[in-house]
Amino acid sequence: QVQLVESGGGSVEAGGSLKLSCTASRYPTSNARMAWFRQAPGKEREAVAGIDSLGNTTYSDSLKGRFSISRGDAENTLYLQMNNLNPEDTATYYCAAARGFWTTATLVASQYDYWGQGTQVTVSS
Repeated sequence: QVQLVESGGGSVEAGGSLKLSCTASRYPTSNARMAWFRQAPGKEREAVAGIDSLGNTTYSDSLKGRFSISRGDAENTLYLQMNNLNPEDTATYYCAAARGFWTTATLVASQYDYWGQGTQVTVSS
C-alpha cells in the first residue's frame, strides 16, 4: 500500500522559511506526478504546487515566487521550500501523488490518487 508521510511543519514567525518533506513508501517519486495542497481551518483545500514526471512544475498564482517544489529522487521524497511566510500561509499541508507517468503538472486534486495525512504550518505575525 502506498504511503505518503509529510514532515517539516511547525511554527515560524512571519518572514521566515520552512521546508516540508513528503517521503513515499511503495511509490517511486522519480518520474512521478506529485503535488502539495493546503487547507486552513474553515477554508476549502487549496492547491499550492505540482510537479510532473519530467520535472516540470506549476504553482498557484498567488504563491508563485515564494514557494518551490522539488524532488529528491535518491531520498524518494518530495519537497516544498516556503519562503517569506505570512500568517495567511497557516494551514495543514498535504502531499499528493498520482499513478502513472504524466508530462504535465497539475493542481487539480481529483488527478491524484494518494494523499498524506498532512503537516501543520503555523505562521505568527
